[in-house]
Amino acid sequence: MNKLEVLRENIDNIDNEILKLLNKRMEYVDAVGNLKKSTGGSIYRPEREREILDRLKSLNRGKLNDRAIEAIFLEIFAVSRNLELPEKIAFLGPEGSYTHQVAQSRFGAMGNYIALNSIEAVFRVLENKEVKYGVVPIENNTEGAVGITLDCLGKFNSLIVAEIYMDIHHSFASKCENLKEIKKIFSHPQGYNQCRKFLEEHMLLDVEFIPTKSTAASAKMATNEPNSASICSHIAAKLYNVPIMFEKIEDNLANKTRFLILSDFKNAPAVENKTSILAKTKNRPGGLVKFLQTFEEQSVNITKIESRPVKDSGFEAVFYLDFEGHIDDKSVQNVLKANKGINEIKWLGSYVKAGD
Repeated sequence: MNKLEVLRENIDNIDNEILKLLNKRMEYVDAVGNLKKSTGGSIYRPEREREILDRLKSLNRGKLNDRAIEAIFLEIFAVSRNLELPEKIAFLGPEGSYTHQVAQSRFGAMGNYIALNSIEAVFRVLENKEVKYGVVPIENNTEGAVGITLDCLGKFNSLIVAEIYMDIHHSFASKCENLKEIKKIFSHPQGYNQCRKFLEEHMLLDVEFIPTKSTAASAKMATNEPNSASICSHIAAKLYNVPIMFEKIEDNLANKTRFLILSDFKNAPAVENKTSILAKTKNRPGGLVKFLQTFEEQSVNITKIESRPVKDSGFEAVFYLDFEGHIDDKSVQNVLKANKGINEIKWLGSYVKAGD
């Protein structure tokens, strides 16, 4: 055998061992699943998955970086969950949207996904127990909070069980061999405007722009239209088999969106936790200040506060807050006790704090 054949044989042998070990892992997963079924425990445990990932990263001494470890093991986790109990995941559609991409990053290629046309529809099917999980955006670092998501958190009873920060990268996809062949560009207007520098640099601003309802729709149209291109997400290009010519073309490479995973269970405390609430303070001088002082008194760090109008109550407002800690932490409980009978507080969930 030559050197290449030897290397390939070594890789095949390692793949055989990986397959054996994965099947062994799934046997333990199956046993865990049976225990959870008997106790009513949730299959998806973000705090447990984060604990495993942190441990593996600390042990790693090889060529894999942290991002690669996450990509590999998140897919293993997703496959494991589907073997334990296949469950439906609703997301803000259409297929090929960034929310779809986020959902797939957590629930894997085997997930049973349902694309819905509004954020409220995702909350509604969760409330009706038609799906187990929902994935929605809540804020963007340049556009701000997603108001309808904040409103739905107050209207429905789903809990936040995880958060995900995702870099929003627009890709330029086309079946053309070179840019000179492109006569039309399909894109959502927002995506198009966020990529004007790229379009100018490649002399594409004079090419006919055709607006679409979504970046996913633009990829679908580009796959059927000769001499066309799409500004779309990576997952949309993959979904509609449109080759990507340029991976990241947005003007602002720091564009990030925070997404929530919603369900119906309470997370156990993890190493680093975050809690979200909605609070309606007494309409009196210093009401909000006194409310916020209860956090300071207990050394609870507020990481976000956003006001939303109470739509059926004149000009009153409700406040959305994120803060560090778990609902079961003594300091958080003390904050709640200090506000009991004074301010209305709705707990929205405690979950693993994600890196942004």
